[in-house]
Amino acid sequence: MSAAVSEDRPEVAPWHVPGRGWYARDVHDVARDLLGASLTRRTAAGDVTLRLTEVEAYAGEVDPASHAYRGRTERNRSMFGEPGRLYVYRHLGLHHCVNVVCGPAGMASAVLLRAGEIVSGIELARARRTAGGRCDSDRQVARGPARLTVALAIHRDDDGADVTDAAGAVVVHLPVDPLPRTIATGPRVGVGGPGASAQDYPWRYWLVDEPTVSAYRPVARRLR
Repeated sequence: MSAAVSEDRPEVAPWHVPGRGWYARDVHDVARDLLGASLTRRTAAGDVTLRLTEVEAYAGEVDPASHAYRGRTERNRSMFGEPGRLYVYRHLGLHHCVNVVCGPAGMASAVLLRAGEIVSGIELARARRTAGGRCDSDRQVARGPARLTVALAIHRDDDGADVTDAAGAVVVHLPVDPLPRTIATGPRVGVGGPGASAQDYPWRYWLVDEPTVSAYRPVARRLR
């Protein structure tokens, strides 16, 4: 169900914030390169930063599991916009999920941010999580896409936010000290129908031996 590949991260400047062109690439390249990158969320209550350990790729109108598979709607319009912006949606009316738009504008591909390790602001992130339910360990704070958005206080109002703005409310930056990574691939979580095929769509990517990576569940209810 999965395959592991060792890769070396290219050297980058300390706290390098990728520009828009970095996101204007194939969704799978962006997904892999986001693993180990950091996401910082700034709010009046304080800043929280996590290191991304798990993501999923969604390839727009050629991907039966993508929200954009049937074309543009009011809900998914951010996916068709310029790369390097957030696509935030409410899933089943219960919680939010956050994606980073990539590829050329109009192609509607995006990377779902599934899980991460909180590296700064753990007290604030944990307080947000415990306010909404049980959180029994630090590894659970952002383990899963709904928990991640709660820990970072990301909501629908953040749809369209520019992660290439170093001074923005949500910003992605590459690691200060890049290290070799071992990446595993497998089927996406909670996807059904043609897009669930482990052989045709092994489009979930995660860092091996990371305790914050979420558990695989093959249950599907609706398109993402």
